[in-house]
Amino acid sequence: MLDIIKNDPWLAPFNEAIEGRHSYYLKRLSDLTQNGKITLSDFATGHLWFGLHRTDEGWVLREWAPNATEIFLIGTFNQWQRMESYRLKKRDGGVWEVKIPSERISHGDLYKLHLTWPGGAGERIPAWAKRVVQDEATTLFSAQVWEPEQRYQFRHSHFKADLSPLLIYETHVGMSTEEEKVGSYNEFREKVLPRVKENGYNAIQIMAIQEHPYYGSFGYHVSSFFAPSSRNGTPEELRELIDTAHAMGIAVIMDIVHSHAVKNEMEGLGRMDGSYDLYFHSNPERRYHQAWDSLCFNYGKDEVLHFLLSNCKYWLDEFRFDGFRFDGVTSMIYLSHGLGEAFSNYG
Repeated sequence: MLDIIKNDPWLAPFNEAIEGRHSYYLKRLSDLTQNGKITLSDFATGHLWFGLHRTDEGWVLREWAPNATEIFLIGTFNQWQRMESYRLKKRDGGVWEVKIPSERISHGDLYKLHLTWPGGAGERIPAWAKRVVQDEATTLFSAQVWEPEQRYQFRHSHFKADLSPLLIYETHVGMSTEEEKVGSYNEFREKVLPRVKENGYNAIQIMAIQEHPYYGSFGYHVSSFFAPSSRNGTPEELRELIDTAHAMGIAVIMDIVHSHAVKNEMEGLGRMDGSYDLYFHSNPERRYHQAWDSLCFNYGKDEVLHFLLSNCKYWLDEFRFDGFRFDGVTSMIYLSHGLGEAFSNYG
């Protein structure tokens, strides 16, 4: 019998269901770690492979799009034209890849993918893009090459959160200013962090970090899971905010959204390769979240778990977040999404 049931006798009537879920978890863990040959952390390294990367030989971009029949990298570096030298080649497992000489792509360049699939075609932002910006004139989003000459260097690498007790201040960077505008990472670092410290908090929980097209969603309709919202500033400025918080003894928790995704196609994961179920469920009723007007991930697919777990590791390693608050957990674990459930008893 599991300890959770030993410690709470009221769960005894549900022992079979709980044991079943636990057994399934152990099986999936074994599958993902190759029966223990690698760790879950080893598995969660997709961000080091997929997306756009600068290497000693130049640039390489990889994307998972098994339903695509043709993919081109387009951007400001080739006048947004489909050129043969920017054509991706299909590899095993539905993965596409292109290698580009170093001099052809520069920091700050904008880019997208142009995909063709059976019965259609369209432009898409790469799923693993680490920087996405919006054009003020057209309001269209594009991925942006982010390889600054000077990356922010963390000064407080050995920060340990104070857990006795953890006093959390929940915040939204964009809404943290008294002015009628979207607040920035720098303004939050300079003006809000000192007040948080002064009032005795030792942790902040930041909402709306992941890029999202609709500001009114409070950051919960995520489109680019690896890109910090450009409304608030640059990735380096977010890194400095977190490092400064650590210098003040303040832990930084990320309000991460893995329960659903925005249904947008041009700037989201919706129909990334023309199919409806690349990251989401094949069954339309399970794919679409009626209450949130968004798409629900299919956690039964290894590729989806690879994407989401890599996303967690990315934010921990690249930005030094101290942990996560997972949004919409009831939607992740219940077929009903928890809608209409009071959760006031054990029945």
